[in-house]
Amino acid sequence: MSFEREDRFDLLRSQAAAYVDVAIESATREYPHFPYFIATGPETYRLHRDYHPAFYGSFDWHSCVEMHLVAVRLLRLFPDETRSTTARDTLNALLTAPNLQREMAFFATPANTSLERPYGWGWLALLAAELETWTDPDAARWHEAVAPFAAQLMDALTAWLPRLTYPQRVGMHANTAFSLVNALVYARLHPERDWEEAIVEAAHRLYAGDVDYPLHYEPSGADFLSPGLCEAVLMLDCMEPAAFQRWFRSFLPDLMRPSPPALTPVIVSDPTDGQIAHLHGLNLSRAWALIRLADGVELPDRDRKHLLEMAHQHALASLPAVTGSDYMVEHWLAVYALILLTA
Repeated sequence: MSFEREDRFDLLRSQAAAYVDVAIESATREYPHFPYFIATGPETYRLHRDYHPAFYGSFDWHSCVEMHLVAVRLLRLFPDETRSTTARDTLNALLTAPNLQREMAFFATPANTSLERPYGWGWLALLAAELETWTDPDAARWHEAVAPFAAQLMDALTAWLPRLTYPQRVGMHANTAFSLVNALVYARLHPERDWEEAIVEAAHRLYAGDVDYPLHYEPSGADFLSPGLCEAVLMLDCMEPAAFQRWFRSFLPDLMRPSPPALTPVIVSDPTDGQIAHLHGLNLSRAWALIRLADGVELPDRDRKHLLEMAHQHALASLPAVTGSDYMVEHWLAVYALILLTA
């Protein structure tokens, strides 16, 4: 298998039904969950579902948003391969205007305005983009409910970015670059807003001067993102091609080293441990980033194949864990398989 785009798409097709099933099952599984709010008094302690009637499942809020994205994108791409009626019925019950208004109210509460920033906000923006670009009656109705919430979070994100003096160069939720990659997709659908300009400006201000990234320091023990690769993908999306070529070669000079490869798949010793389980996501998000770079950078054929081979090895290490593994993996990993196989 060469792991070119058509190979990845065929692999996703073969798994589409299983991925939609795990997404819908997770999105509607209320317990266990990890509630996330700022308590300002005893009245603050409510059921998680009271605050989040649309995104109450999948252990935590951002994972539930991710699983909605999995279901929506795969219903769009593979309507005949998935149990679309069940999935659509579920999304019809969840993505309603009253439910999304309650989601908006939660994040508008002064104590909660920074929660899920930027990770969950980026995924919500990507879900909104998926709905907006799908010409389907159900998707149009879901988007009408989701769009005001996406605009609320995008406004908050772009108001926050000028105050962000330093980026978060971490391999978990707070990573700045990865969330901006996702948010930028939605921003570019709305040139009438200043969202794209704010994101591109922040990317240049925070990252354009970076050189000699120490890729060999990765990973940390609970990473599901590569800080270096996520930054490279963001700059690929934000820089002119010639400028990016120069920046990329200065930023990641070791990535093209053929032997030993600069990156090898990470080992997940205990998938039942929620933190160690993150490493499955690192394998798949690395593969996604390597594919984006292989297809976005002008490279000799040898170097492009090298990046794709590294991506393939990382994918092989963790794609089997997307379904049939432990809930601490299953409630979120499908979204990383999705972005990898549709890159």
